[in-house]
Amino acid sequence: MNDRLPEVLSPVGSAESLYTAVRSGADAVYLGCKELNARRNAENFDIDKLKSVIAYCHIRGVKVYLALNIMLKQNEIKNAVDLVIKAYTFGVDGVIVEDLGLASVLHNAIPELPLHASTQMSVYSPSALYILKELGFVRVVVAREMSKDNLKEFCKVAKSLDIQVEVFVHGAICMSVSGQCLLSAVLGARSGNRGLCAGPCRLPFAVPNGTGYDLSLKDLSLYDYVNELKNMGVSSFKIEGRMKRPEYIAAATSVFRTAVDGGTVTEKLLKTLKDVFSRSGFTDGYFTSNLGRDMFGIRTKDDVISSKDTFAYLHDIYRNERQSVKISIDAVLKKGEKAKLTVSDGLNTVTVTGDEPILAQTKSADSETVKTALCKLGGTPYYADSINITLDDGLFIPNSIINSMRREVIEKLSYKRSFIENKNIFKPLYKTTDIIHSKNPDLYIRVCDLSLLPSDLSGISTVIVPYELNIDDLPQNLQVAVELPRIIDNEQSLTERLSYIKSRGITRAYCGNLSAIEIARKLNFEIIGAIGLNVCNSESIDVFTKFGAREITLSVEISLNDAVKLKSTAKKGIFAYGRLPLMLLKNCPLKNGRECSDCDKKGSITDRKGIEFPIRCRLGYSELLNSKPLYLADRLDELSPLDFLLLYFTTETKEEVIKVINAYKNGAEPPKDYTRGLYYRNII
Repeated sequence: MNDRLPEVLSPVGSAESLYTAVRSGADAVYLGCKELNARRNAENFDIDKLKSVIAYCHIRGVKVYLALNIMLKQNEIKNAVDLVIKAYTFGVDGVIVEDLGLASVLHNAIPELPLHASTQMSVYSPSALYILKELGFVRVVVAREMSKDNLKEFCKVAKSLDIQVEVFVHGAICMSVSGQCLLSAVLGARSGNRGLCAGPCRLPFAVPNGTGYDLSLKDLSLYDYVNELKNMGVSSFKIEGRMKRPEYIAAATSVFRTAVDGGTVTEKLLKTLKDVFSRSGFTDGYFTSNLGRDMFGIRTKDDVISSKDTFAYLHDIYRNERQSVKISIDAVLKKGEKAKLTVSDGLNTVTVTGDEPILAQTKSADSETVKTALCKLGGTPYYADSINITLDDGLFIPNSIINSMRREVIEKLSYKRSFIENKNIFKPLYKTTDIIHSKNPDLYIRVCDLSLLPSDLSGISTVIVPYELNIDDLPQNLQVAVELPRIIDNEQSLTERLSYIKSRGITRAYCGNLSAIEIARKLNFEIIGAIGLNVCNSESIDVFTKFGAREITLSVEISLNDAVKLKSTAKKGIFAYGRLPLMLLKNCPLKNGRECSDCDKKGSITDRKGIEFPIRCRLGYSELLNSKPLYLADRLDELSPLDFLLLYFTTETKEEVIKVINAYKNGAEPPKDYTRGLYYRNII
C-alpha cells in the first residue's frame, strides 16, 4: 500500500467515480454502502460489491475508507457493526465514524481497525483529541470552520498523540458546522445528521441588505495553501463530492495530486477546476479568517454552462489506467533451464516459469529485445522501475513466450496485492444494563440572560446559564450549571474561566462538544451532555458516561418513543421547550448585509415564505433558531419515563419564561404558534 503522506483523498459515490478517482491520482478514496452513511442519495455500493472495489483499489496502491458517518438509532447499531466486520474481512483500510457508541463497540470488537473521527463530530479544538485517543481513533477530520492558526495548534497536539489530521481542501461547505444542523430535519423530516440532507440552505433566505441567498456559501478551495498545510503536518487532503459527477472528481483530484507532489498546476487545469463546479468561485474565508459577504455564493446559470465545456478535456485525464505502482522485474533465461520471470513491488514477490529457451538457428535473442517485451505494461497499473536480465548467449526466445509469462506474473502479483489475510474479530459487546429512573422528570431551565430568571424558582432542579455571564449576580441556593461554548476558540481562556467558576462553588457544566467535555472533566466538573452531542442510542450514552457525563440531553432527532426506551446508566432528558437551534454558524448570515459593529446581535433571517428565524450571537459564533418554540407541556404523561426536561429560553421575555415554567409544572394547552419538534415524526 502507498503510505505517502499527505494523501490525496477523493470522494467516490459510484463505480464510474471510483475509476475516475484512482486514475486521476488519488492515494485513497472514501465511499459508503447503500445505507448508514452521510450521502445516502449517492449511488453508493452494495456490500457484495465492496470486496471487488477494495481489491481493485489495493492492486493500484489506493486505500479505501468506509463512511459510516451518521448518527445511529438504537436498532441500527448491530447492522452497522455487522457491515464493518464484513468490510474489515474484505480489507477496508479504515472506517469514518460519527457515532461514538458505534466507535466504542467497533474498537472492542476489532481493535486493529483504524477509526477516523468524522467531521460530523464537530471537532474544532485540540482537547477533543484526548477523548478520541482513548476511544481508539487514529485520525480526525477537523471542522471546516477552523482557521489556519487554530489548525496549526491542533496539528501540534495531534502529532503528540500520534493522531493523523484530515482536512477538507476542496468542495461544498455547509453554512452550519457539520453535525450541528437541524434545518433539513425540522423543515422537511430529512436529516442531514443521518445522510439525507435536502439542502434547504441553498434556497432563498434573506437578511436585510443581503443577497437573498444568505445561507448559501461558495465552495471551499485551499489549493493555494497546499504547502502551508503540508508544513503544519496535515496527513490527508480531503476532497468533498460523493454526489458530484466524475469530471469534477477528475479535476479536483488531478489538481491536488499535482500540488501535493510539488508539480506545477497549469492555468488550464485550474480554470477547469472552477468551471466544472463552483458557486461563482471559491472561498478560503474560514482558513484565512476573512469571514463575511465574500464567502457567500450560489450556483448560477453561467456556472452550469461553463461546466459543460470542460467535460471532454477532463475525460482525457481518467480515460486510461494510471501506471503508478513501481515494480522490479528479474528475468532468467539460461540454457537447459525453464525460463523464469520474477516481479516485486517491494512487499510482494511472485515468480512464474515458462518453456526452456531453444538454441538460436540464426539470430540470437538480446537483452534489449527482451527488455522491450517486458516493459509492455500498458493497460496495467504497473511500471518497471528496474529490469534485470540474465541471458545466455545463443538462445532464441519467442516474443509470445515472454508476453505470456509477463501477463501471468502480473496477474499473480495483482492477486497477491489484493489478497486479505484472516484477521481476529472479537464478539461485539452491546449495552444490557439500566438504572431505575424517576417517574417525575426534574425541570431544568436554561436562560440566555440572568434578567430572565424568575424570583420563584421552586420546582426547578437546575438552572443553566452561559459561562461568560456574571455568576456573582446569581441568587443563592441555586443548583447551577454553566453552559460552555458550542465553538471553542481559546481553550486556555475557557479553562481559566472555569477554574474561577469552580472557586465560586459551581461544579456542573453543560457541554455540547468533545472539547468542552474534556476541559470540564479535567477540572472535575459534573457534566450534563447537551443536544450537540447527537446521542441517539444506549452505547453512546455509555461512552459519554465514561467521560464524566452523568446526565445526557438526548438528540432532538430521536423519536419520543425511542427516547423513553433507551437503557442508560446516566440520567437522560430531552429538550422539552424552546426554539431549536437549527444551525451553528461561524460565519453569521447577518454579515452578508451589515458589519458586526452595526449589529445588535438579535437579528433574523426570512425564508421564501416570509417566515422569520431569529439569529443570536455569542462568543464569536451564531445560532439560527427555529421560527416557533417546541412545546410539550400538554403531554407531560408521555414524558414521565425521562429523568429531566430542559426548558431552553432564548427570545422570551421574563413574563413568558414564568408562564412556560408554570405550564411545565402543572400542564397547559399549547400556545397558538408552536411545534412538537421531531419527537412524533418519522425522521429518515
